[in-house]
Amino acid sequence: MFSVVRGYNILVIVVAQYLTSIYILAPQLPVKKVLLDPNLLMLVLATASAIAGGYIINSFYDSEKDLINRPRKTMLDKLVSQRTKLTSYFVLNFLSVIFASYVSFRAVVFFSIYIFMLWFYSHKLKKYPFIGNIVAAILAIIPFFAIFIYYRNFALVIFVHATFLFLIISMRELVKDLENIKGDLALNYRTIPVVYGEKVSKWMLTILSLLTLIPITLLLTKFETGYMYYFFYGSILALIVFLIILWRSAKKVHYVVLHNILKLIILAGVISIVLIELEVVLSKIL
Repeated sequence: MFSVVRGYNILVIVVAQYLTSIYILAPQLPVKKVLLDPNLLMLVLATASAIAGGYIINSFYDSEKDLINRPRKTMLDKLVSQRTKLTSYFVLNFLSVIFASYVSFRAVVFFSIYIFMLWFYSHKLKKYPFIGNIVAAILAIIPFFAIFIYYRNFALVIFVHATFLFLIISMRELVKDLENIKGDLALNYRTIPVVYGEKVSKWMLTILSLLTLIPITLLLTKFETGYMYYFFYGSILALIVFLIILWRSAKKVHYVVLHNILKLIILAGVISIVLIELEVVLSKIL
């Protein structure tokens, strides 16, 4: 079940939500107050439950495709019956709404819509080019907007950070389509690589890579990001390596490497949030 709900991804999201709250959304508040905020905890738990449910329903609908693209993982996931998956899906969604109800009625509405969109994406939207990729990227960053709305911090720097994350996740979704093209072809998923081909997909990835330079430049020159500038310079180097490998890619293993590069950028970005106020962190530790 941990494999089905991708527990490691959920753990990263939980950590990212807390670090974002502490160092970006509410830097004026004491760390202890943020960590012990019951409303924030409920929002994080609601997010984790909804995303876990989303992974389950996605696995349910993609079981045939995943058997072609990821046979070993799929065989492991099949140790959990479809009935158990569906039961867990409804339980997790119910828990998500219960957690949200502790915060406010608006939070209940927010997560109810989010749960519906996760289902609708898995059931319909992911089979269509462009729409599926855009919706997947939006659904990935929506959990951060839950806490963004909670703290009512509307600073421009937050939108610039979100734009960078959106572009990287959009690239990851397109690389996943290239990685899974065999199964998508077999089951008539109309993804961008299936409809327009690998070359067009590579050009789109190149354009998205170049677009990331816009939020990176803004964050380096217009906003205070502390020592996080190391991460952004590192991201530029990683994306250069990404593009070199991309245009030499011809097999699934190459796209797996590209996927891992993007996941590494996302993970490094989460960890690097503490670098925004490194001096403060060190003073509290020492």
